[in-house]
Amino acid sequence: MPERLNARVEACYALAEQFFNRRFRRPEVSFKLRGQKAGVAHLQQNLLRFNEQLYRENTEHFLRQTVAHEVAHLVAHQMFGSRIQPHGEEWQLIMRGVYELPPDRCHTYAVQRRAGTRYVYRCSCVDQDFDFTPQRHALVAKGRRYYCRRCKTTLSFTGEQRRE
Repeated sequence: MPERLNARVEACYALAEQFFNRRFRRPEVSFKLRGQKAGVAHLQQNLLRFNEQLYRENTEHFLRQTVAHEVAHLVAHQMFGSRIQPHGEEWQLIMRGVYELPPDRCHTYAVQRRAGTRYVYRCSCVDQDFDFTPQRHALVAKGRRYYCRRCKTTLSFTGEQRRE
């Protein structure tokens, strides 16, 4: 776990404690997040997960904005309870008032998608292809059915695969 990220988490908590004049329980922090999300706050488990690749590629902005964003979720949950909206006014108050940062809901980091196989399915419509992921293709093999919204027929596998 990079020391700078841990230090930033601690700094965010120190600012919140000073602002609200109370202590907050510290979370477990991990880098076990992949894909398009930069960070995730698990409220019930008091856990922060961060995307190591996006951290490495966007370190300064990630430390300033993403870490504060996720810590703000946990602070809002501990302050206001579980009935609040994830990016509602309580969370926005923390982002603006405590961290003096814009309450941006999403990051704009460039995310590289992994190359993968797509399975081609068709319906009765002319020139209508549906590219299925390996997961969805496996569900079809187990009996799940998917339908075309236009012609209402069951999509069927063509036997064709594409590499992306």
